[in-house]
Amino acid sequence: MVDSENSYGERVSRLVGWGHWFAFFNIIAAMLIGTRYIAASPWPDTLFGQIYLLSSWIGHFGFLVFALYLLVLFPLTFIVPSRKLFRLLAVCFATFGLTVLLIDTQAYQSINLHLSPVVWELLFNDESSPVSSDLQHLFIVLPPIFLVQLALSEWVWRKQRKLSHKHVGRPLAALFFVCFIASHLIFIWADAFFYNPITVQKANFPLSYPMTAKSFMEKHGLLDRDEYLKKLKENADGIDLVNYPLSEIEFNRRSENLNVLVVSINNLRSDMLSAETMPSSYAFALNNQNFINHYSSSNDDFGVFGLMYGLPSSYASSIKAQGSEPLFLSILKDQGYTFKLYSGDNFADDLYTETIFRKFPLVDLTKADRDSTSSLTTVSDSAAIEQWKADIEASSNKPWFSYVELTTVDNFNIYQPTAPNLSPEQQFISAYSAAATAADGEFAKILQTLVDQKLMDKTIIVLTSNHGTEFNETKTRSWGSNTNYSQYQLRVPMVIRWPGKLAADYTHMTSHLDLSVTLMQDLSGVSTNAKNYSSGRNLFDERKRKWVIAGDTRELALITDKDTTVVDKFGNYNLYDHNYNKLDDKNPKLPILMQGFTELQRFYAKSQ
Repeated sequence: MVDSENSYGERVSRLVGWGHWFAFFNIIAAMLIGTRYIAASPWPDTLFGQIYLLSSWIGHFGFLVFALYLLVLFPLTFIVPSRKLFRLLAVCFATFGLTVLLIDTQAYQSINLHLSPVVWELLFNDESSPVSSDLQHLFIVLPPIFLVQLALSEWVWRKQRKLSHKHVGRPLAALFFVCFIASHLIFIWADAFFYNPITVQKANFPLSYPMTAKSFMEKHGLLDRDEYLKKLKENADGIDLVNYPLSEIEFNRRSENLNVLVVSINNLRSDMLSAETMPSSYAFALNNQNFINHYSSSNDDFGVFGLMYGLPSSYASSIKAQGSEPLFLSILKDQGYTFKLYSGDNFADDLYTETIFRKFPLVDLTKADRDSTSSLTTVSDSAAIEQWKADIEASSNKPWFSYVELTTVDNFNIYQPTAPNLSPEQQFISAYSAAATAADGEFAKILQTLVDQKLMDKTIIVLTSNHGTEFNETKTRSWGSNTNYSQYQLRVPMVIRWPGKLAADYTHMTSHLDLSVTLMQDLSGVSTNAKNYSSGRNLFDERKRKWVIAGDTRELALITDKDTTVVDKFGNYNLYDHNYNKLDDKNPKLPILMQGFTELQRFYAKSQ
């Protein structure tokens, strides 16, 4: 029997009414589950931040559940002929939605990420992981949720007329609508005026995309563009604040007061340290502490950031905005060290002048050269070394810290190969090797100066680089740096001459993040746990480590003895073997990824 138009209209009308109330009670259920996000996130310190949290909690879950109802269930009201079948479909859909939401809350509490296809695959493919086990246990609640939804469906169907007569539907709808609109308007203001207690909440809830309207506000005179750009550049309140260090630094002994010299031959890969290419540096490595399995913290110039701060590069923008200086340099300053900082390109990269050495005196080689020649303003590695030599010879008895950046290998293209009939690839490698040999000669001059000044036994000498370079060994058309996280772009020399320590080759995995910890502990006498001020550990700690971290603001690379995991800011990941061949049939280990994600968040302020 086919229903008449009136019976069809009545059926649809009642199902629409039922659907609204069924969606309402599921909004309440989603909000209750959503309190787990609030519990796992920092509680706002300000009243305005708390008001935003409350309004976004109500508005977001109200919008999310009702939007899913309108997109999925509401159209079915006009299609599904049976009332019971429609209600069963609604129950199944609600059960599935609340179960996924519950799983998402668990993932957020465990790894601070919301569910995505990539995260889902990662979490449930590693059955040995405790987090995966916990998540799979949540499926136990699926039958109870289904039964509760069945009971709710029947109860709403029976009580629908009574609920309608209470006339609370419109006030409740208005409440959800006002909270939704208010939360977005508040976030628009907070984003434009760098109100951190609100902007840090933008990813608290799943599928949350708060609105921004800086262009609209500027167009209507509500935002001063120049003032905004000034705040964007200078105001630390516009970025995530970093607690660096996490606790007060304590000391268990006095400093040794040895001089510290760090020589960075930029762009130098570790295998260039050979008797044929760099004889002076090779001999230096043989007779001192040579870390032959050492990785830079980045495949670009930000490797120096990790070297000096002991933190991953992802913290660089916050450190820059806050104006925080490298902790071990500030300790040396407090202990009476003087600073002598030189660069073959006059520190052309803003990373040095605006972040790392922002509060320390940089030697202006153009000025120094004008003073000596009255006309030339040439800047080069030789000029940097000559000025460093002159300053060392004239230095007082105070201990000093010196950083000398050699850029010869950066500019290897000026070296022409001497051998005939070389392919373009061979010419590239030959020119690079010639530049490394030239840089080795410059380093030899530095060592000779220390010998002449009788400073070898009074100076810790560190030879390293900011990052390596690749000659397309990965067969991915990668030449140079900043293209992947293979060992060719990350492995660099790390050789230390430390008076009183025996010469040795260290084969354990080490990182640029380890240098500052080593100097703070073994030179300055710091007793505070390294985890409170660095992501690294002492270079001389030979215990096996699970991974070292590298990357930038876009990507995270976790390097182990066997493989490398690269994760981008969207949660997409790739796994590579030791030779950087992509492993499509394997997934990264969840505990390693979780530790990496934690390390990228550990120094951010927990509350604002």
